Amino acid sequence: MVVRQESAERADRIFHALADATRREIVALTLAGEYSVSDLARRFPMSFAAVQKHVAVLEQAGLVTKERRGREQRVRGNANSLREAHRLLDQLADVWRGRIDRIGAILADPGPGPDSGPECGPDSHPHPHPDPENGKE
Repeated sequence: MVVRQESAERADRIFHALADATRREIVALTLAGEYSVSDLARRFPMSFAAVQKHVAVLEQAGLVTKERRGREQRVRGNANSLREAHRLLDQLADVWRGRIDRIGAILADPGPGPDSGPECGPDSHPHPHPDPENGKE
């Protein structure tokens, strides 16, 4: 159970990180090449601190790695984490396809209608009722 909880938390971090357009763009850029945080900050209409925060969220999710080189923080995309996100999405798609298929099967099967089946009367009940006078069935 602990493994599943950790896996769910990791998936939450990945999808939270990818929910933001700026972070998705940072991931795309850093998968194509390595950038310093300063280089990234110049590409976006926001403060350096805001870009740092975006990079930190991506790093916590494992979507990028940061490495200090001298005075610079170099950021590189992590393709393995994106593959994991893709795998998680495939699993969710399989679950929903299965549910949709089951719903389709239920809708396609007319099943017994209200007028079909045996008549229900006092003599047709499959389980006899107990006789209240002597406690026997």
